Amino acid sequence: MQAKISVMGESSNPLTDKTISLVLGSGGARGLAHIGAIAELKRVGVRINAIAGSSMGALVGGIYAAGKLDAYQEWVCGLGQSDVLSLLDWTFSGGGFIKGRKIIGKLSELVGEINIEDLPVDYTAVTVDIDMGREVWLDRGPLFDAIRASIAIPGVFTPHRYLNRTLVDGGLLNPIPVAPTLRCVSDLTVVVDVNGKEDKNLVRQDEDTEAEGSTSLMDKLKDFMDSFSNDRKPAETQPGLLAVMMRSLDVMEAAITRQQLASFQPDLVIRIPKNACMVHEFHRAREVIDLGARLSRLAIEQFATSPGGFTEKKT
Repeated sequence: MQAKISVMGESSNPLTDKTISLVLGSGGARGLAHIGAIAELKRVGVRINAIAGSSMGALVGGIYAAGKLDAYQEWVCGLGQSDVLSLLDWTFSGGGFIKGRKIIGKLSELVGEINIEDLPVDYTAVTVDIDMGREVWLDRGPLFDAIRASIAIPGVFTPHRYLNRTLVDGGLLNPIPVAPTLRCVSDLTVVVDVNGKEDKNLVRQDEDTEAEGSTSLMDKLKDFMDSFSNDRKPAETQPGLLAVMMRSLDVMEAAITRQQLASFQPDLVIRIPKNACMVHEFHRAREVIDLGARLSRLAIEQFATSPGGFTEKKT
């Protein structure tokens, strides 16, 4: 059963007209919830003057900063499983199974070519230099080079070679990058964490919308990866290679997220449960966006009315 959520009038919300630094976390398709979160924050009248994101957070944040989030939302909500598969360019070399050129090409077509320094808000995409083992902040140069580097999930997407560096998913070292936003003066820091605690009451909507016999993205990836293995039929009780990789990343990112939140103590954390969807389920965009909006609205209302809310903070 979904919790009943009242709608607070924008004029009565203490967040109205406040500036925020927005931190958008990594989490694959769960990152589509960022779209709903942004919509709710804008609904109450906040002004976003800084954005930092890792992986899917960098993608959604960058497209929002470019003013094209509505176009992206319309496009992604129209994707079925077969459409998602058609965007994958498979490769047998390069440190991953997907080149990512088709996806970035489509996004560039939707948004247009733009440099980060020309965006109207301060924007940082976080990625990792896998050779040096260091976090890298990309805050200038072509937007989609920064996004492509930040979404390069190790073992799935090939690393992105940029500025003489080999760059991969920012979530490896910093799934919720608060630090890049500290250089901007804002009234509040808001984090959207899409690797939150599982919600056992979360009801998964019926997803049997594709033609019978269609192959899911996970099945396709599994078949592709199994083609390199001599053991084509692992025991049913054992998770496959891809499942182990994804679960391992989730566990690692959740641990780092807890440390980051304890260190930086943002003003508001919006949490999306990690069982909202699987990292590859982009065909469930509408459902995930709506969930992000619903949980964000609840978190915003609780924050605005809590004794420790912004109205009692010292400025």
